[in-house]
Amino acid sequence: MIPIPSSSQICAGVAWGADIKPFGQNGSDAQNGISGKNGQDSDNLTIFADGSPVTLNLVGANGEKGKEGERGKDARCDNQPVGVNYNVQAPSGGRGGNGGNGGDGGNGGSLTLYGTDLTSLKQIYVNAAGGKGGEPGRGGFGGDGCNCTDPYWNIETCTGNPGDPGYICTTLEFRCQDGKNGTNGVIGVGGRDGLPGKLTLINFDKPLEPDKPAAAVTMANLKEKGYLLSKNVWETRNGAKSLFAPGSFIDDEYVALVERFERSFILIWNAPQSFNSFAQEQVTLRLQNDKNINVELPKNLWIEATTQPKNNITQLIVYNAIRQRDATQLESQGLSGRGTELKLTLVDKARQSNLIATKFKLTYSITRSDPRFRPVSDYITKYEGAISEDLVTIDNNKFTINIGKLPISPDHLKAGLGVEINLEATRSFAGYSADQRIVVKDVIGPFR
Repeated sequence: MIPIPSSSQICAGVAWGADIKPFGQNGSDAQNGISGKNGQDSDNLTIFADGSPVTLNLVGANGEKGKEGERGKDARCDNQPVGVNYNVQAPSGGRGGNGGNGGDGGNGGSLTLYGTDLTSLKQIYVNAAGGKGGEPGRGGFGGDGCNCTDPYWNIETCTGNPGDPGYICTTLEFRCQDGKNGTNGVIGVGGRDGLPGKLTLINFDKPLEPDKPAAAVTMANLKEKGYLLSKNVWETRNGAKSLFAPGSFIDDEYVALVERFERSFILIWNAPQSFNSFAQEQVTLRLQNDKNINVELPKNLWIEATTQPKNNITQLIVYNAIRQRDATQLESQGLSGRGTELKLTLVDKARQSNLIATKFKLTYSITRSDPRFRPVSDYITKYEGAISEDLVTIDNNKFTINIGKLPISPDHLKAGLGVEINLEATRSFAGYSADQRIVVKDVIGPFR
């Protein structure tokens, strides 16, 4: 044994804080397994039950099994570095791939069955089960990691010269950490079972026409051809399995046709107005559950009419028709007269006043200014209220309102006064109503 000089120092320790350097190469992660294909839905089927024995296979196809995940790649180990003054890490294996999901089972086919005798369904065996969901794929194994050939080693480092007072030697321990095996992939998710097919039961012996419970039809078509509305009434029931031969499988809830009813609608034009100007307007028809037809007329038309249901036909008989815009075509012809003879004249440009009832409300205001050419802010209201029928003279489509007969002081009806008349006309026809506002700004003249 070589003696150690008393002037030297020796230290030993573990190099925990030293760099860690990998060697070799980690294994790559594996691919996940492919999901299984979904099973195909069974075709739907329509049959007429005549009492003959029959077997119906409407089973959905099974879903396919998911593919297994691949195995992770093993690490490439290479040679472990020796005698180095740092820690080293051996490579790890790659992760195994996850298993693929199972495919969903296909749905069972739906059955539409025509038959007037439910007992004949006992001759029918039907299997409309959904397909089974596919099994999940297993996860792949992880790849192998590498182990260290030399788990630890010592390195001595000295400073100074032997025999000198400051001569120090240090021994450090370095280590190699083993690589890890890759984690295994997880199993996939199993596919869902397909849904069983459903039964639609129709108590007819001929194909059922689609229902037409609503339609928008031109007035021309309604007048020339009419229109047929129909409605199929369905009911949801339970117990489908019990209708068929023992062992049959189908969704136990089914729908059955309870009733089909049809109603015709026709337009009869007895109005004095020309039909051609209304021919392309559309009427909306809706067949109600109470078997009556709801009629929605165009909003831009005012029509006086009645509906007359008779047997399975509803007639719409039109007596008069005007357009909504024609109700608000009053136009001022200006003021005339003064004092108790002051009058305002209006003309109905649409010439529909023989059909439309008219009521007036009036606000009468005066000013010392001339309101015809510039804004005026000193109006004083002298009358506000409805105009009684005896103060309105109607001559065909011309209206004359006797303003001078209203309870207004003669001082406020004199020549030279500026006036503003706000007139509100409420015009009504066959239950319809519209308001029109007319503003007249003028000066009462001596010779009007």
